[in-house]
Amino acid sequence: MTHVVLDSCIRCKYTDCVDVCPVDCFREGPNFLVIDPEECIDCAVCIPECPANAILPEEDVPSDQLQFVQLNAELAKVWPSITKRKGSLPDADEWKDRKNKLPHLQR
Repeated sequence: MTHVVLDSCIRCKYTDCVDVCPVDCFREGPNFLVIDPEECIDCAVCIPECPANAILPEEDVPSDQLQFVQLNAELAKVWPSITKRKGSLPDADEWKDRKNKLPHLQR
């Protein structure tokens, strides 16, 4: 199993999780992060670091978010690795608690 970045990361892109990842499995897009399922070692240290509560173990992904399992795998193949924390998006706090943000995902 792997961990999955969910909908709540879109338009926030907090990178607190990146700093604690021991295997550098995060990939960065314009307004979203994903976890490379081939790199993730299921250590779970990223979960409590995410201010948007956007990371879950694959087996705990809610049914309405299951498309994010495939989305993480797909985008991890094309987005570059991110290994250091950087600032979140300027309006991240305004977007943090919004739901159904998939239409706002930039690829």
